[in-house]
Amino acid sequence: MRALVFETFGGPLTVREVPDPAPAPGGVVVEVGASGICRSDWHAWQGHDPDVSLPHVPGHELAGTVAAVGPGVARWRVGDRVTVPFVTACGRCDRCAAGEHQVCSRQTQPGFTHWGSLASYVALDAADVNLVGLPDDLDDVTAASLGCRYATAFRAVVQVARVRAGEWLAVHGCGGVGLSAVQIAVAAGARVVGVDVSPAALRLARDLGAEHTVDGGDAAGGVADRVAELTGGGAHVSIDALGSVVTCEDSIRSLRPRGRHVQVGLLPPAQGRPAVPMDRVIAAELQVLGSHGMAAHAYPELLGLVAAGRLAPRRLVTRVLGLDDAGAALAAVGAAPGIAVVAGS
Repeated sequence: MRALVFETFGGPLTVREVPDPAPAPGGVVVEVGASGICRSDWHAWQGHDPDVSLPHVPGHELAGTVAAVGPGVARWRVGDRVTVPFVTACGRCDRCAAGEHQVCSRQTQPGFTHWGSLASYVALDAADVNLVGLPDDLDDVTAASLGCRYATAFRAVVQVARVRAGEWLAVHGCGGVGLSAVQIAVAAGARVVGVDVSPAALRLARDLGAEHTVDGGDAAGGVADRVAELTGGGAHVSIDALGSVVTCEDSIRSLRPRGRHVQVGLLPPAQGRPAVPMDRVIAAELQVLGSHGMAAHAYPELLGLVAAGRLAPRRLVTRVLGLDDAGAALAAVGAAPGIAVVAGS
């Protein structure tokens, strides 16, 4: 099959022929119809993820068609259209028994623990636990955009932060996750402030319903003070959707008393550790929460809202590329707003 491959961290990203995958017991191989390009893929390429071994094929946001089924799979057949969370759970550990598949203690992740979906085919583990069937009217490009960024934002906003109508939510970092959070929060009735250093990203945040935007590189008095001014005392909920020392700290400092910070963006130690202001957390009784993807069994609620027109993830897809252009797009993650999706191999 054709796949995007890197052989050194931070090195060349080339499309070449590699062996086809085979399904493991309980697993399947999916013919990839579309695959998103995410900041997490960039972290893998940079060597920030200890699970990645070389040579490597990145990619973890995908939709496609089951092409081969391993022994022991009961629910899926060749020809089924599917997507999958980026965390593929084992289905057998204590966390899985509690329904908390997104923090499975024996999880695997395509594009990290094994070769991923920026390829013609991808192998997926524990298919009966992890695959999500796609409705006929949901195209592969839109479905691929759900797999990490949109589903992650949905769970962070709706299930972890429990945003309520009328609350102020600040989104720090208006990339794929952040813009998804803007759209989802607006649909939930929240009032949103988007924060970024990119004028194009801030324009897109406003187009998606953000009531205010803040230029993180030009906020007089600092981002937290500007958010407090716009929201009348600070956000009820603040999300670091990027994952950096600056955005994490700004997010926590943007909260009003008893506010909730949700950390979604990855914080690899190699990029530095944020100085969490625990004195403020205590004094203002803030909540500091983490959110890591979304389990397959939680997808029906999200897909139902998409089918009803309440959510429109396709609006966030700003570029549809071929596999030959995927390397340049991965290397330039963050340079252009919105979600880039590779369709076809």
